[in-house]
Amino acid sequence: MSEQVGIRLNKFISESGFCSRREADKLIEQGRVTINGALPELGTKVLPGAKVAVDGKVIAASAKNKSDRVYIAYHKPVGITCTTELHVKGNIIDAIKHPQRIFPIGRLDKPSEGLIFLTSDGDIVNKILRAENAHDKEYVVTVNRPLNEHFLHKMASGVPILNTVTKPCVVTMQSKMVFRIVLTQGLNRQIRRMCEYLGFEVVKLKRTRIMSIRLAGLKPGEWRDLTEQEMAEINAAVANSSKTASTARQ
Repeated sequence: MSEQVGIRLNKFISESGFCSRREADKLIEQGRVTINGALPELGTKVLPGAKVAVDGKVIAASAKNKSDRVYIAYHKPVGITCTTELHVKGNIIDAIKHPQRIFPIGRLDKPSEGLIFLTSDGDIVNKILRAENAHDKEYVVTVNRPLNEHFLHKMASGVPILNTVTKPCVVTMQSKMVFRIVLTQGLNRQIRRMCEYLGFEVVKLKRTRIMSIRLAGLKPGEWRDLTEQEMAEINAAVANSSKTASTARQ
């Protein structure tokens, strides 16, 4: 088959807004996806006019300009789990109750709160995660005892966790037991692990910014559509991950 003809099945599914590419691959491996009634293999391409179905339900291709996609900013409260698995109590999907099928871009731990993006565009999820180091994320962190210069210096210069050393970052003291940190990494429970290594325990962790998009104005549990300008910045940050939509659904 010509390389120029058709679109890879997992990409077709993710761009339809059904799920991310990774989840699409799982569905294909589980035999839950068909093309024109036949079971495809991973890597199969979808030709124009072909009918793709998941569990027997036909899914439509994404609009060319992705005008049918949803991109939102959400203030995740403490206690909400960043999972699309609806059997998990307190999952983020049930918490938001958005009329369209959406999923989170990245995650925030259950005990943490703050800004997180969600979308119905499964393709951009992969692009943003692949380009994670292209944008920074800011957090306000409260610990269980007074801060000191050694702690601030070590947090900023790098801490050995998860068989690596964290990248240098910006750390500023806000008050006796509160500091602000700007990361370009997204290691598992990174801030909590960094603090624990230095003998501190995180009492409260709040993400206040992703790139220039701030949490300000959103109360815990509230969400809003991302603006065209905000989507333009996100797309610029992931430009090297291949082409993305240039505008958000308003």
